[in-house]
Amino acid sequence: MMQLLQKLHEPDRHNNHDFSSGSIPQTILKLSIPLMIGQFISVLYNIVDRIYIGRISHANSDALTGIGVTFPIITVVTAFSYLISTGSTPLCSIARGKQKNRDAEEIIGNSFALLLLTGLVLTVIGLLTKKPLLYLLGASDATFPYANDYLSIYLLGNIFVMITLGMNGFINCQGFVGFGMATVIIGAILNLILDPLFIFVFQLGVKGAAIATVISQLISAIWVLRFLTGSRTLLKLRRCCMNLKFPLIRQILSLGLSGFIMQATNCMVQIVCNVSLQKFGGDPYVGVMTIINSIREILSIPVNGLTQGAQPVLGYNYGANKYSRVKSCIKVMSLISIGYTTIAWILTMIAPQFLILLFDGSGELLEIGTHAIRIYFFGFCFMSLQFSGQSVFTGLGKAKQAIFFSLLRKAIIVVPLTLLLPYIGNLGVHGVFLAEPISNLIGGTACFVTMLCTMWPKFSGGSLR
Repeated sequence: MMQLLQKLHEPDRHNNHDFSSGSIPQTILKLSIPLMIGQFISVLYNIVDRIYIGRISHANSDALTGIGVTFPIITVVTAFSYLISTGSTPLCSIARGKQKNRDAEEIIGNSFALLLLTGLVLTVIGLLTKKPLLYLLGASDATFPYANDYLSIYLLGNIFVMITLGMNGFINCQGFVGFGMATVIIGAILNLILDPLFIFVFQLGVKGAAIATVISQLISAIWVLRFLTGSRTLLKLRRCCMNLKFPLIRQILSLGLSGFIMQATNCMVQIVCNVSLQKFGGDPYVGVMTIINSIREILSIPVNGLTQGAQPVLGYNYGANKYSRVKSCIKVMSLISIGYTTIAWILTMIAPQFLILLFDGSGELLEIGTHAIRIYFFGFCFMSLQFSGQSVFTGLGKAKQAIFFSLLRKAIIVVPLTLLLPYIGNLGVHGVFLAEPISNLIGGTACFVTMLCTMWPKFSGGSLR
């Protein structure tokens, strides 16, 4: 395995880490493709858990539903990682573009200190409040034991998750994408090996899945920190840069708030969806939403990786005043995103049964899930407009716009629709699934059009400050 990882990051020694020259499409793809691969493997942490858990013979669908109930809480952990990561890595890229490496290293150090503090606080709060939270999120007496077993162990290791998610971006934004991809490959391979070992061989069930995930994330976190403190990196994680500077923290959190809101509102949506589905359909529909969330994670990987890979290029060229390259970056990112999500939409329309069978083979979930997937993913291509517009605002440090459109699609559109649509025309559970495509159309279009109207003319005029 070490030889494979050596090959993955060997080209980084010779990479040109100056994003202000060369082909824009090639530069974006060079950064994005390893990110896509890395994110796909990273998603396997939870996806593999769900696949194995769905096949625990004595648990039936209760175990899978129990894991689904924990998603909102796990999403909160991820949201705080993104709060720090999405606020700091664009600032780091902009500082690099201005050739201010000392400022960039202070951003890295302050981000690491924030991740440690936040992770410890979340662990304590989560362990103290997990029981009432899980019931609030839609757990029943049948599914609570599984949810509680998984979440308790996951929370004990969430600091490793936060370090991996929060610090790996600093590897990628320097252009060392091969090494960034290796970070998640290590954890994923371990997870693939440890999952069946702990779940079936040691007969730990849901607890085994959580233990495997925590161990895998621990090793990934160690890998990230070794790179950022080693000799290969251009920018180092230094102890002297970990002293918190509140003006810098305020800047990081202000920009990162958009990423946090996107994750936190995902949590809010999951809560509302689980509660509504429990009310109108019961445990089977909560199980279906668990499967749909898994499918969405997989299908979103390419567009998410592409837009994240474009952000360092956007930020670097913005910092270097190369506005024509910023425009080219937006064009390439948007066209590829729209094309891919259109293909993904077609896939969900013609093969929903195949997607469901990846996670559960029971007749009940297959029957009710087929129609639910076709509703939920209708017009999936409009989601790419949200990703593209949001990435431009974040990559260029435009905090206010990024925050607003993070709130618009989920908090302002999806949540009210999820609560209201089930009562309109006796839609019931179908109304819950219908809220997502409506929000993609309205929120995605609004975000992308606003970005074009407000930012594009300034790129031509050369005044963006």
